[in-house]
Amino acid sequence: MRIFSAVAMFSLLLFLAGCRQDMHDQPKYKPLGESRFFADGRDARPIPPGTIARDELNDNDSFHTGAANGEFLDAIPLKVDLNLLHRGQERFNIFCSPCHGRTGDGNGMVAQRGVKIPADFHTDRLRSVPPGYIYQVIKNGYGAMGDYGDQIPVNDRWAIVAYVKALQLSRDATLNDVPTARRAQLSGGNQPPLLGAPR
Repeated sequence: MRIFSAVAMFSLLLFLAGCRQDMHDQPKYKPLGESRFFADGRDARPIPPGTIARDELNDNDSFHTGAANGEFLDAIPLKVDLNLLHRGQERFNIFCSPCHGRTGDGNGMVAQRGVKIPADFHTDRLRSVPPGYIYQVIKNGYGAMGDYGDQIPVNDRWAIVAYVKALQLSRDATLNDVPTARRAQLSGGNQPPLLGAPR
């Protein structure tokens, strides 16, 4: 009787475990799979003529690629103002600072936990690269850094580029680089946070 009970219990467990496969094995079409329903044998249907892309278009112009005539753009193709820099700072702090650090020195939290140390934006090599180079690294990745083309929209990529360039300039800035009307704010009292300072 004990053997019969054990076999029955084991059979019941197998039956219940098999019931969980129905979601996995349900009839469905998988990308680039086969189908006997359609005459061409494919389950994916051709895109109807005149379809408009719902997401960002894969444009090949310099604004979307960061290059023109095989050369990196040497200027940011947006109006660089305080709003763009603040947007770049915000996006930089979200996407870039975990690895590169808030100041771009390559000492972010990821690096502090033993993962490969990312680039320091304040090296001579990276200070001299054109904005289009930085844009392409954000979009396509480089070395151990993955691409962010799908996560960061085009305008935000350029905003980050502008902010990185501002970080690089701020490293060697002197009081003479600050407009005269703003110098008093640096010497005390109620001063707004600097652009490169964490908020």
